[in-house]
Amino acid sequence: MAYAAMKPTKPGLEEPQEQVHRIRITLSSKNVKNLEKVCADLVRGAKDKRLRVKGPVRMPTKVLHITTRKSPCGEDLIWSWLFFQLIPPQLVVFMCSTYIDRYKHMG
Repeated sequence: MAYAAMKPTKPGLEEPQEQVHRIRITLSSKNVKNLEKVCADLVRGAKDKRLRVKGPVRMPTKVLHITTRKSPCGEDLIWSWLFFQLIPPQLVVFMCSTYIDRYKHMG
């Protein structure tokens, strides 16, 4: 039976490995044009710093329902309600790097 050469596994003798930092940035706004512009600037800055970038990824939109009373005094006999909804789009950008200093000066 042949045994393969094994590296020592004692604490302190293993080779140091670089830690990979992963960042997920979620952007949301009512204005889609500004959201796309900010996301494009963020991706361009990350690629200038030679970071690995995935995205932008569109997330499913969440509907925010807002229900309010119509009467200003609150003493109305016939209850009347106003219904509003807000659907903000969201984008997610994923970045990976082994050096945390690259994230500090990006932007």
